[in-house]
Amino acid sequence: MADIRAQLRFLSFSAQKVRLVVDLVRGKDANTALEMLRFVPNGAAQPVLKLLKSAVANAEENFGISRDDLYVATIFADEAPTRKWRRFGARGRFKPLLRRSSHVTVVLREREA
Repeated sequence: MADIRAQLRFLSFSAQKVRLVVDLVRGKDANTALEMLRFVPNGAAQPVLKLLKSAVANAEENFGISRDDLYVATIFADEAPTRKWRRFGARGRFKPLLRRSSHVTVVLREREA
C-alpha cells in the first residue's frame, strides 16, 4: 500500500511551535488525531488540522481507503525561509525581527488487519 502524503508549505508559525502540536498526533489513528486537534488551544493546531483533513480526504477519494483504517505514520515540521524585518531602536540602533515559518508534512498509512 502506498503512503498517503500531504504537505503544508510556508506556514507562518515557527517550526518549534508547530512541533509541539505535531508530536501529539504522531502514531495515532486518523479519527483520534482529528478529534484531538479540534481541542488543542495552540494557534498552530488549526492549520495542522486542516492538513490532516486534506490527507484523509485524499486517501478516501484517490485510494478508496476508509478513514477508520488510517493512522498517522509520520508527521514532521521543518524550517522554512525566515523573513527578516527591521525595527529601529534608540540612538540609531538596529533591532532585527525574525519572522519564522515552517513546512509541515504528514504521511498516512492503512492499518494491516
